[in-house]
Amino acid sequence: MTDFELTRRRLIQVGGGAAAASLMVTAESALGQARGVSAAGQPMPEGVELPDAPPRQRRSDSVGFAIIGLGDYALKQIMPRFDQSERAHIAALVSGNPRKLREVGEAYGIPPESRYSYDSFADIAADNGVEAAYVVLPSGLHAEWTERAFAAGKHVMCEKPMALSSEECERMIAASNRANRKLMIAYRCHFEPYNLKAVELMEAEAVGDLRLIRTEHSYRMGPTTPAENWRVSRALAGGGPLEDYGIYGLQAALYLSGEMPERISAATHRPIGDQRFAEIFAHVSVQCRFPSGAAAHLVTSYDSAGLNMVETRGTSGALMMQPATNYSGNTLTLEAGREKHDLSPGNSNVQFARQLDHLADAIRGGTPIRTPGEMGLRDVRLIEAIYASAATGRTIMLNPDGTMRS
Repeated sequence: MTDFELTRRRLIQVGGGAAAASLMVTAESALGQARGVSAAGQPMPEGVELPDAPPRQRRSDSVGFAIIGLGDYALKQIMPRFDQSERAHIAALVSGNPRKLREVGEAYGIPPESRYSYDSFADIAADNGVEAAYVVLPSGLHAEWTERAFAAGKHVMCEKPMALSSEECERMIAASNRANRKLMIAYRCHFEPYNLKAVELMEAEAVGDLRLIRTEHSYRMGPTTPAENWRVSRALAGGGPLEDYGIYGLQAALYLSGEMPERISAATHRPIGDQRFAEIFAHVSVQCRFPSGAAAHLVTSYDSAGLNMVETRGTSGALMMQPATNYSGNTLTLEAGREKHDLSPGNSNVQFARQLDHLADAIRGGTPIRTPGEMGLRDVRLIEAIYASAATGRTIMLNPDGTMRS
């Protein structure tokens, strides 16, 4: 069964026969599969600051990572954080741009024999210095390159969202099992001090019985087109802001409530004639109902004034985070009655290094992975339900594993 056929079947099940089938194109456009696209080398992003000297020497049990994709996020956020890691180091690079591959490789002390093109990637199987691959490619390429990494015998850290369909996620998990290798989704907020403290407070019922979670993850994207920016390409990004930025709010609603939603309703918006949104949505809004009776209101946008916010409200207090899921500078305020407490549980910057060390610990010592492939699959199932609701105008009832009820 193809992804398109799978989407069609689900829409008919949840939306009522022919009426839902007429909306099939809308949902398929949101879910978007990476048909006909492949990894290709891009120029060096603007504003990249490469290290002046090779990284420090690592301890003997450090895990060597291959970075697959040398884009903006990899070069500006992920790769510089390896220097803070205790048990992970960069051992290889993979890129389709030979000049960038050479320049970055020299800056990070990666020998020429451990610099791979996309065409020569299969050779990495013989590179004993590489035990894990970090897939930092556009979302529509995650499944393909995760499977390739497993075929080469490597463990995998995959950026979020895990993939653009639950079918792809299931393939990735199956490939992990066949290879007997670890699969971890790079949900960095599970290692970020402010979010961890917020979870701790919610588990301690610091706000009383939970009633409401509100999240918004939005910014206004500058002029662009699908040819210029993968984030507005349906094949590479899916529906757009929900998979890229809004997934932080969806995740927060789940780990702060400690529940899975039992029903979801959603709406999407795409401005007419705006080239930024020729293939993706500009806004997605979601309402979730949890078995406890608590509700979550989630908003994400590529076309509104910037906001990164998570708030929980209960019967006796509230937690507020703004920013909530940034790379750095997050905040956390607890309101209890008339009292306000601004909390400082640590430095947000540690989230990247802790995430890397967590996978290294799982590889070396069998530590259970906090953000496994099954979590990524769960979230993509919820995204599919969100788009099905928006396409049909109906509330979608969910099973405990996130699948839609027939």
